[in-house]
Amino acid sequence: MKSFKEYTAANEALTMAQRQKRKATFRKNKAKIMIARKKAMKKLASPEKLKARAQKAARQLIIKKILKNKGKDDLSFAARQELEKKVDKKKSAINRIAKKLLPQVKKKDRAKLSRHGTQTPGQTRDD
Repeated sequence: MKSFKEYTAANEALTMAQRQKRKATFRKNKAKIMIARKKAMKKLASPEKLKARAQKAARQLIIKKILKNKGKDDLSFAARQELEKKVDKKKSAINRIAKKLLPQVKKKDRAKLSRHGTQTPGQTRDD
């Protein structure tokens, strides 16, 4: 089985079969993923995760620019694959944009921490 990092790799085009397999895997592991997500809400993200988030945001900006006013949901699966291929060709632009977005992503992460609050070991909610 693939690791979580391999599942969340931002720069890859997916075939229809891969999408279906990923859907089934995530449905099977839904409870584990939800618990891990709750734990992660209370921690600062690692530099690698922040970089991956910036990459994903940059990728979304490129997709938005290509699609203009259309939504990705409105596209057929074949059109989505074509879109993925177009976006994959723009890796250097994605990396450039991601570098610029990194400070904003870090700021969002710190804001998330202040919203959800962190607990130090031994601290109770009543303190």
